[in-house]
Amino acid sequence: MKRVTLKDIQRLAEAARQQLWAEARDMQRDVKVYLHWTAGRYGQRFNDYHINIDQDGSLWVSTDDFAETLPHTWHRNTASVAVALCCGYGATSNDIGPYPPTAKQIEAMAQVTAVLAKALWLTIDRDRIMTHAEAADNVDGLLPEGDEYGPRNGCERWDLQFLGTAESSTFLTDYDDPRTGGNVMRGKALWYQKQWEK
Repeated sequence: MKRVTLKDIQRLAEAARQQLWAEARDMQRDVKVYLHWTAGRYGQRFNDYHINIDQDGSLWVSTDDFAETLPHTWHRNTASVAVALCCGYGATSNDIGPYPPTAKQIEAMAQVTAVLAKALWLTIDRDRIMTHAEAADNVDGLLPEGDEYGPRNGCERWDLQFLGTAESSTFLTDYDDPRTGGNVMRGKALWYQKQWEK
């Protein structure tokens, strides 16, 4: 693992953009960014994700090639970039657990999302930037019907369905509700994108 800055992430994403888009076009879809938590403790980083974000908001990459296919999201690894918060150990849908996402992690993930969206020519929306929970419930229709494994379908994977913050305090399965973790993260990323354009 190597510690990096937002500028480094921008550079790595731009370097991978052409290959990611070629792979995505072969699959007749857009490049995707998937937002996760590791279900581990603070300080535990995993090579399954391109970018790990630790408790203090520090950014770590497991590879210098964001076009490298890593095993982060079932049936969705090709032509995608995975970003994970180092947290979530012991979390349940009723209790965010002893290692909840920190405010610094949440803001860092929003910033990383904004940087990746710009560098990879992506719109910040649910079709291109998704939590693992949203992907597992096939919110964008990419999985074959019946392959869902998220909060609405057994809850095997529900990364970031809620954040344990005032704005996302409850486990919900209405993906249009602004309080879901995905909607909060995308909203924050859009805010950063607008601030940086000024």
